[in-house]
Amino acid sequence: MKIWCDACTGKHVRYGTALAKRLRALGHEVILTTRKHPDTLPLANLLGENFITIGKYDPASLMSRLRESVKREVLFCKMFKNDPPDLAISYPSVELCRVAFGLGIPIISTHDTPHAEAVNQLTMPLIDVLVTSKAIPKRYIRRYGIKTIIQFDGVDEVAWIKGSEPKTRYDYGKPLIVIRQPETKAAYTVEKTDLTETLARKLTSLGTVVFLSRYERRPKKDLIVPKNFVDSASLVAQADLLVGAGGTIIREAALQGTPAIVIPIVKRLYVNDYLSRKGFPIFTVTASKVMQYAKKLLGEKQNVRDLLAKLENPVDVIQKIVERKEMDG
Repeated sequence: MKIWCDACTGKHVRYGTALAKRLRALGHEVILTTRKHPDTLPLANLLGENFITIGKYDPASLMSRLRESVKREVLFCKMFKNDPPDLAISYPSVELCRVAFGLGIPIISTHDTPHAEAVNQLTMPLIDVLVTSKAIPKRYIRRYGIKTIIQFDGVDEVAWIKGSEPKTRYDYGKPLIVIRQPETKAAYTVEKTDLTETLARKLTSLGTVVFLSRYERRPKKDLIVPKNFVDSASLVAQADLLVGAGGTIIREAALQGTPAIVIPIVKRLYVNDYLSRKGFPIFTVTASKVMQYAKKLLGEKQNVRDLLAKLENPVDVIQKIVERKEMDG
């Protein structure tokens, strides 16, 4: 089959790459698309994948978001005018879901962000099969009217962490603390206070601090702010501690045994709680307790190989769905 995967962020690029390798091995043609974004193109280059760049990410305003989204839809329509794909897979991507639905192409999507209401409302009703972690209660998914929901005993990040080794080596010094700024321009963080830079400065008393900002790469006193793209999955594997506001990098760290402190600025981070219950080093605390936990957890890395081996890989689940679609014709 001809299968289209659209990747809107760095996480999607990792997921799309893992899927593409598996599906190509089964004889399918895979078209990978992405958009200009701080992480997508550098990560695609690092992973050695050829993504077709369609459109860009512009979160400056509601109008800029809408304008760029509509532009991508038009470009996809032109791209597939004479030769549309047989199947579409996304994280979900608003533009992929809209275009695939409009062209009558079945849609498989993954999902681990119940708090991303805007994207969920624009994509979920159009999806044919949703693949999601057992961590997420079905009551938060069913309300969108999805046709089929398949849950697996794992998290999305298993797709690219399981069986892999760090691709890039970093030498920032030890002990190494990484702090990740939240997605400050996402719809779900509007009016949320970002305390990460303040916390980063406090954490310098415990070690070398690498501050991973989202959009601004200018130097900050006492902090290491990488000017160029950083392979976050490799960096946190080598770190002694990670501090973040929840999300992909938290789970990438914990799945590799690095203690991860989560400051809960968004609600319903079920996947983090799920991994914590399974014994992975994820600790959700208020900002006022970060230093207390950092002192206790710094350098307390865990061997989580046995725990990781027990988690289900979502790529295996998606492969089975694709095989059934192929058999159904």
